[in-house]
Amino acid sequence: MSDNAARPEVAAVVVAAGKGLRVGGDLPKQYRRVGGRAVLTRTLAALAASPRIARIQPVIAPDAAAFFRDCVAELEPALRQKLAEPVPGGATRQQSVAAGLEGLARSGAPDLVLVHDAARPFVDEGLIGRAVAAGAEHGAAVPGTPVTDTIKRVEAIAPGIGRVRETPDRENLRAVQTPQSFRFGPLLAAHRRAAAEGRDGFTDDGALAEWAGLAVVVFEGDLRNRKITQASDLMEADRAFSGEAVAVSDAPMTTYVTRLGTGFDVHAFTEGDHVWLGGVKIPADRGVLAHSDGDVALHALTDALLGAIADGDIGTHFPPSDERWRGAASDQFLAHACALVRARGGRIDHLDITVLAEAPRIGAHREAIRARIAEITGVPLSAVSIKATTTEKLGFVGRAEGLAAQAAATVRLPEVEVDTGSETAERRS
Repeated sequence: MSDNAARPEVAAVVVAAGKGLRVGGDLPKQYRRVGGRAVLTRTLAALAASPRIARIQPVIAPDAAAFFRDCVAELEPALRQKLAEPVPGGATRQQSVAAGLEGLARSGAPDLVLVHDAARPFVDEGLIGRAVAAGAEHGAAVPGTPVTDTIKRVEAIAPGIGRVRETPDRENLRAVQTPQSFRFGPLLAAHRRAAAEGRDGFTDDGALAEWAGLAVVVFEGDLRNRKITQASDLMEADRAFSGEAVAVSDAPMTTYVTRLGTGFDVHAFTEGDHVWLGGVKIPADRGVLAHSDGDVALHALTDALLGAIADGDIGTHFPPSDERWRGAASDQFLAHACALVRARGGRIDHLDITVLAEAPRIGAHREAIRARIAEITGVPLSAVSIKATTTEKLGFVGRAEGLAAQAAATVRLPEVEVDTGSETAERRS
């Protein structure tokens, strides 16, 4: 405990590494938007705004860095200062919490740690205060709310059928929430012991603490502190936060439209010993004739993004008549297009490229190309696809006179929904 026992240093671990796809779509629920802001942004904002919490350790999926950066960009600068660099999570929630605890340990162990689910954006200062007080007094404490439904303990006897074995007294039952509060050292030790013994089935830290022999208390939770799990939860949260936004600022609710842009590029072969594809230098028996580095994949992808926002093409922004771009690396063209998308409040969801060439073969370079494009664009690796094909000896590609690429980019752009009273709400980009 810190010198001032009445005010222990408190850190929070925010678990945001899950896939969370039960809400529908292919975007994890913590990155879905409710009331115009990402769920994770709202959760981080609520925790960072608490004067009781000194720092926050986010835990995210290894391929979600771009999504996380977008969430953090929506926070006020003062709140961002409490955020540590995110650490990658594991295959289970337990592994992700352990990664967050180890991240805190490396930067200086706090007295208390609050472990909170990213998908609980309704956490408020009252609940945070009760968590800190209970954790400081008891060492291990979890918030709980009364169970209103009758609970049956059953034994499965057939698919979808269970025989009732017990009806617990619901007066003694609590539905457990987060943030859960612990003295940091004992919880870290419990996680390390569980990992060493191969115990990886705990779905919350209260259960793990019980297994480790810690006495866990339940303090008063908050029925409003619900977790977003299903599509209906997401819709209810969107309505709740949208209503809050209108009540506070009368600002219109932000919605999004999905747009698809396409691009195509071709370059003829010339003398040389390499070609650039997808930002990767690939050895070849010829080079390409181009004003820049001739990266057909990045050129096509740049045009696809510009097409999605209806902002001209690569020649509009980087004319070949401008000597500044002679021999230029094409990654800056793609980065510029991405910046234009984000400047409009847009989000890049997926990038898909097909290279048409008899040679060089890109199979051995596929993953390097995907990684480089993900790095340039700031999207998860899982959102980048690269394919290659030949033209069965037909055309200029089939005659090995050059190579080409076509690309598609899916982005979401904000619209503003305006309340027009009795009329149908209008939307404008």
